[in-house]
Amino acid sequence: MASQRSLNALLREIRACTVCAPFLPLGPRPVLQAGRGARILLASQAPGIKVHASGIPFDDASGRRLRQWLGISEADFYDPAKVAIVPIGFCYPGRAAHGSGDAPPRPECAPLWRRRLLDQLPQIELTVLIGQYALAWHLPEARRLGVTQAVQQWQRWWPHTLVLPHPSGRNNGWLKHNPWFEAELLPTLRQRVAQLL
Repeated sequence: MASQRSLNALLREIRACTVCAPFLPLGPRPVLQAGRGARILLASQAPGIKVHASGIPFDDASGRRLRQWLGISEADFYDPAKVAIVPIGFCYPGRAAHGSGDAPPRPECAPLWRRRLLDQLPQIELTVLIGQYALAWHLPEARRLGVTQAVQQWQRWWPHTLVLPHPSGRNNGWLKHNPWFEAELLPTLRQRVAQLL
């Protein structure tokens, strides 16, 4: 009970954070979920603009695809006692200065909060790393591989860690060129998720 109160206090502190306010085009709105009993951790990049508006993690097309990849119901996905959703940056960082997509997560966020929060999640048995920023933080030794090679070598860290490409529609080409991902990796992932729920 005291441990849950400690986590709740930390979550309140995180949700009140304004450290990056001067750099956030829409202002701070930390979006995450976590519960002491969560056995699955989803480590992603940062909320997109739709998630910033709703305040609900993965409340967009990427989230629908991610839930399908995991083989998980919306109810289980949004149950913090089952699934922790902890992006590298908790707030929408704005659009990228060059090219398309969003800017990287703010560099202040992970050093300030991440270790403290993960220390409050002792039941995690599967960490799913979504994209390059989560890969770099959680598996720094694999950072040089890049996401594609880390996904291809997924069995190196299985069954406690798995690297996924971002479930954005921008990766439809990647999925088309890597049919083994849906044929081989996803069935194994879904089986593991079902065991942990």
